Amino acid sequence: MSRPVALLLASALFAPATLAQVHEVKMLNRTDAGAMVYEPDHLHIAPGDTVRFLPTMSGHNAASLPGLLPEGAEAFKSKLNQPFEHTFTVPGLYGIQCIPHLAMGMVMLIQVGDTAAAELPASLPERAKVRLTTQLRHLEAGQ
Repeated sequence: MSRPVALLLASALFAPATLAQVHEVKMLNRTDAGAMVYEPDHLHIAPGDTVRFLPTMSGHNAASLPGLLPEGAEAFKSKLNQPFEHTFTVPGLYGIQCIPHLAMGMVMLIQVGDTAAAELPASLPERAKVRLTTQLRHLEAGQ
């Protein structure tokens, strides 16, 4: 096989991987939006994209929220105060929590692909439920 043909074949095989994006989310104690927040607090990404969670302030982590995870997606949990990357391959709606600050409402939503319909878990603390409801409205409105 000639070198130009081999290069063309290799670029065609790896093209989808080069289209994936990395999105950064900061974990913060306070912003104009309030205390204990992810910034941004919601994302709409494509399957195959990666989210990099950055503990800009100490005491935070990022973990999937039980009951708000697409079927077939694997749960994940980062260590406290450590940057963490997760690649989202299964389309659907993911709830993300900071485990130490869930009761304070430190949650976010990540919509992978076009599916945004989901029911929030009934067991959520009230502040988390309020924030997730607001974030869901923003995603549904395309904001």
